[in-house]
Amino acid sequence: MSEATISQPQTMGDALGTGRRKSAVARVRVRAGKGTITINERPLDDYFPLPQHHNAVLAPLVHTGRREQVDIVIRVHGGGPTGQADACKLGIARALKKYDPALESALRDSDLLTRDGRMVERKKPGLRGARRATQFSKR
Repeated sequence: MSEATISQPQTMGDALGTGRRKSAVARVRVRAGKGTITINERPLDDYFPLPQHHNAVLAPLVHTGRREQVDIVIRVHGGGPTGQADACKLGIARALKKYDPALESALRDSDLLTRDGRMVERKKPGLRGARRATQFSKR
């Protein structure tokens, strides 16, 4: 690894980041530590038992090699488990970028700093859903 990757963060203290996905919002706090991840005051394994959600949350840490070097505290609300996991992923990536600006290129190359803009399409008037029309009746 390069010297910049293992260097100490340039700003001391906590780094904050906000991640959003669908209707989920995650507020992330990153600080120097031993690798503990707490989500809504629960351990990561308890909050996200499914491996795909677990891996999504850990993705920014794995790509930057900071899994065992920082402690992360997350407050997340809204949406479902997949939206919350992706919101946590974006929040961690943004907070890591503030924590150590040298990590930005690694995060951007892994496409972890891009907000997923897909949202639920609104219901239109005269339809039963966003696109679902009423049932056709011949008689």
